[in-house]
Amino acid sequence: MVNGIRVKVCGITSLVDAEAAHAAGADYLGFILHPLSPRHITLDAFKALLPGLPALKKVAVIVYSSPDDLERVKDVGFDYVQVHFPNETAFFEVAMWTDIITPDRLWLAPRIRPGKELDVAFVPLADTFVLDAYHPTKMGGSGEVGDWAAHAWLTEKFIKVTWVLAGGLNAENIVAAIAASKAKLVDVNSGVEASPGIKDHAKLKAFFEALKQIPVPVA
Repeated sequence: MVNGIRVKVCGITSLVDAEAAHAAGADYLGFILHPLSPRHITLDAFKALLPGLPALKKVAVIVYSSPDDLERVKDVGFDYVQVHFPNETAFFEVAMWTDIITPDRLWLAPRIRPGKELDVAFVPLADTFVLDAYHPTKMGGSGEVGDWAAHAWLTEKFIKVTWVLAGGLNAENIVAAIAASKAKLVDVNSGVEASPGIKDHAKLKAFFEALKQIPVPVA
């Protein structure tokens, strides 16, 4: 945590990048299990990395297709499971996920089309929501900047929920993003990469140095 801001470094594929994220100040490591992502890591590869990973919270990132997706990741070393899904998904279907992953471990990441709003019926189903930028063909990691104003509104409206700001964050815009979004937990991925799935350690350090410029909240 830096100046009250927690950080998830997502798209980790190697021990060297996990250690670099840890050294820089990360609170969470994200591992993308979606096969179509250029940052994809297999479940077997994650299990091989697990004994050497730093003692940070670990987040499985999946794109939902069936309950089997949740079953296969719930007991293999992840602290949390981040589920990307269409905002139009039926409420009862999302509600069933909590029978597999409890709300305290579930991070919901609804894919919200431009001009639409989060279906707030989902809010009681998870303690944490990830608000990523919309892309017509990608579920996340597009590098597009998210809706900071919407994040600020939701943060003020639903104070018991942890809202994660994602989408196009980097050392150059993170100070402005925090000011506009009121985020307390951010997800950085492409903004600290040398190439998809490979972190740029200098960019990682610069990102956390930028966070130090954010004023510490007065208690």
